[in-house]
Amino acid sequence: MKKLIMPLMVTGLCFAPSLSYAAASPYVSVSGGLGFMNNSSENGYSDAVSYNTGYLVNGAVGLKNDTGRLEAEIGYHNNGVDSHYSGPVSNTDVSVWSFMANGYLDYNMKGKGVTPYVMGGVGFADAGIHSDTGDYSDTVFAWQVGAGVGIKATEKVAVDVGYRYFKPSDVSWNGDEYSLASHNVIAGIRCSI
Repeated sequence: MKKLIMPLMVTGLCFAPSLSYAAASPYVSVSGGLGFMNNSSENGYSDAVSYNTGYLVNGAVGLKNDTGRLEAEIGYHNNGVDSHYSGPVSNTDVSVWSFMANGYLDYNMKGKGVTPYVMGGVGFADAGIHSDTGDYSDTVFAWQVGAGVGIKATEKVAVDVGYRYFKPSDVSWNGDEYSLASHNVIAGIRCSI
């Protein structure tokens, strides 16, 4: 039951922004940043795998009004494997393609050119591990939450800086089960169209 509570809360946050998007304006955004992946458990054995700092890139299209945004986002995350409890690891990395529906609540500070926000999203992740001994992947449910600030650059362009916690469900690779989660620091550009 506890595993269902957070996804349900995030789903509510995604669709809470405003139900009246009739006057909403469309936008596109691109962002990138650093991904700090948590150590993974393997078959219940905690901290079995550790990772190097990785990177992520996201692209999204959405609708914005005065109080919030709704968007569809595609992302790519990549982290090299640093170590495994069984011994040294080389030439191994984990990559995740994410497909998310995100909702944002924007706090407009009139006349300031700065808009703090909180966000949440749900979707799915195609997570894979790639090494000299083989490639394995699994597609699972994923959710994310975050916060940040949008800084107005021009009438149609904003620079976004923020933090996200991204959490796919446990994945199964070659018969073994692994936990995945990452803390992401991102920056991007959002353009009204």
